[in-house]
Amino acid sequence: MSPQVPPGRVVLLRHGETEWSRLGRHTGSTDVDLTAEGERQAAGQAARLSTWSFDLVVTSTRVRARRTADLAGLVATPETGREVWDDLAEWDYGRYEGITTATIRESVPGWTVWTAPVPGGETAEQVAARADAVLGRLRPWLEHGDVALVGHGHMLRVLVARWLGLPPRAGAYFVLAAGGLSMLGHEHEEPVVETLNLPA
Repeated sequence: MSPQVPPGRVVLLRHGETEWSRLGRHTGSTDVDLTAEGERQAAGQAARLSTWSFDLVVTSTRVRARRTADLAGLVATPETGREVWDDLAEWDYGRYEGITTATIRESVPGWTVWTAPVPGGETAEQVAARADAVLGRLRPWLEHGDVALVGHGHMLRVLVARWLGLPPRAGAYFVLAAGGLSMLGHEHEEPVVETLNLPA
């Protein structure tokens, strides 16, 4: 392996289903609990994740992400740190918080979070700046081993794009299912997506 390429991988776990995610309501700052299905999805990843040894586990500040990490067995141990990072929070949807894309399109035809303004919320570039900060902060850990991130659909999609060196709006091409597990790594010197959306 090239000395420039860290040996560690980044494991991404999107939080399990919530009532709002099931209905397609944009959920940024609102703390919404997991549904029973969301808890099943999160707990369903525990067996797979138990085979990993993580040097660091990071969740967003939101209850749904922290609860998902707990159910998936990603708890702090003497060997593994667990931290909460503000920068891993979901996209700030501003005045579109709690509203579905279909409802937004009634007044803004063709709207998507990737291609149109989010009044009072973040731009894709602002979300990308946070994703870059997360990646910058975790890279030293990858020199020693794997890192797990537990977060949110849109934010993690931007993070995947930035890992690959793509513009943030390329996150539109990576769908991350509720409770799904993905993995980022390297092939030779190139950053790659090794796995996308392993179900519970």
